[in-house]
Formats: sequence, C-alpha cells, structure tokens
Amino acid sequence: MKLLVTGASGLFGSRLAELALRKNLEVYALSSRHQSPYGTSIQLDISDKNAVEQTFKKIRPDTVVHAAALTDVDKCENEKELAWKINVEGTENIVNSSKKNRTFFIYISTDYIFDGEKGLYKENDPPNPINHYGLTKLKAEERVKRLKEYCIARPSVIYGTTPAAGKVNFALWLINKLESKEEVKITTDQWNSPTLSTNLAEMTLEIIERKITGVHHLSGATRISRYDFSKLLAQIFDLDGSLIVPSTSTEFHWTAKRPKDSSLNIEKTKQILKTKPLAIDQALEKMRIETQQSGKRTLSSLGK
Repeated sequence: MKLLVTGASGLFGSRLAELALRKNLEVYALSSRHQSPYGTSIQLDISDKNAVEQTFKKIRPDTVVHAAALTDVDKCENEKELAWKINVEGTENIVNSSKKNRTFFIYISTDYIFDGEKGLYKENDPPNPINHYGLTKLKAEERVKRLKEYCIARPSVIYGTTPAAGKVNFALWLINKLESKEEVKITTDQWNSPTLSTNLAEMTLEIIERKITGVHHLSGATRISRYDFSKLLAQIFDLDGSLIVPSTSTEFHWTAKRPKDSSLNIEKTKQILKTKPLAIDQALEKMRIETQQSGKRTLSSLGK
C-alpha cells in the first residue's frame, strides 16, 4: 500500500510515517520545509494546486493522511490569510487530488472546532470555534466531507517524545523547564484530552488498514486540566512538581481565545477500534519509556 503523509516532519506525521514503515507500507513523507527521515521525503507546498496534482499523479497513493496545517493558534489569529491559505485551501487541494485519484482520505482535525463551553464533546455535537485556527480547521472538515469516502480524526493537544519541525510540544517543553529547575505557571481552568502521538499514530494505522470512514475522536481517554496533566507528568518523570505554579488563563496574554474545556468523548472510538485511546497515566508512562529510549529533549517555546 502506498501511503502519503502530509505534515510528515511534524510530531504526529513523523511518528505515523515511522510506524507505517514498520508495517511495510510504502511511505511518501510530504513537508513544506523540513525533510522527513522516514520514507521517501518530498518537499511540497500544499497551497500550490498544480504541485499537489503533479505529486498525486506521480505517486498515485492508496491512502493520504493529511496532517499538514498551521497550528500556531496566535499566528493564525494574526495572519488570517496565511492560515486560510494553508489550512483551508491547502486541504481543498489535497481533497480534489484525492478525488481524482480515488485515494482514501484521512484528515487530522482538532478539538478546537468546539467552543469549550461544555467539554466531552461527541462527534455529532455542533461545532462553534472561538478562534481563527478552529474556524479554518472546521472549514477544512467541510471540504473533506465532499468526498464519498473519508475519515475525519479529531485529536486534542498532541504530545510526544520527538521535537518535530523545530517545535517542541507542551509535554517536552514542561520536562525541559522542570529539569532546568525553572518555575512554570500552568492554567488550572483549561481542560482537554491530551493525545500521545504514538497512540494517535497507532489508531490511525488501524483506520488505514480497515478503511474506517466517518468522524472519530482519536484523543487520549482522559479529560484533565493542564495543571493536573503537568503535575502527573512531573510525578511519572520523577521531576519536582512544586515548580508548577497554579494560575488561571486570565494571567496569560494570548492573542487568540482558547476553549476552556475542549475535551473529547471517545466512546465511539473505543467501540470501533481494537487500538484503544490510552488513559493519561498509561500514555505518560509510555512516553517516559520512549523518552528514555530516544533521548530527544529540546527546550523551546510553549506553542499551542
């Protein structure tokens, strides 16, 4: 099977490409700037319609996992045209080429399509994004739904062992801060369903193998606040949790609004997939083992 992964130098995309190779899939790793160490690396601007069409004609992939996106929430708010060009128009280009080539399409969306007023959102709950990033991802979902066969996967706060495409995820950022004995302020009033990149990649591979369609929440199995997640991470990684200072979101001066509770209900996913969403303690323990094996830790800004 030929698998094309966009955003293949990112945290999730690189992990998916790595695990897909282990399953003997023929992997084509697309990225706008950074090269992927996994599979055949191809540089591609997804907003370039002609370039996307030529790439699909050349590869003729059986499946595409579209993970490429501008995910910096504040940058999306400040540069709305750029966010729309990448997240909406770029997705439309991939969708159109998939349709022409009869390629099975899997789109990696986000919990940020919801407003965060209630939490534990089900797949059929009405979306209501409160920032431009969430809006672009929702509009991209609408493009994807024009296809006859597709899968929309919604994770929440992806984290993992590998600093990817020059950006370190929240968990690695926190680990590096605590290892440096730095005090960090973490919000107590933001809840989500943190998603380990390995777990997300494994669930996605099952969707590829079984060609599962529809909308699915592929997040971690635990609704948890950023603060409680941080305290648990410190405990599992044997770091000084007293350096984690509880704070509220009002103390942070973000450009874009953040949903207070964008946690996802994963009951549908648990019923359909053999590969289950991991509870937060299981996922962090898995990450601890992976981190010891890889040794990849790099200090960077918090990002999303």
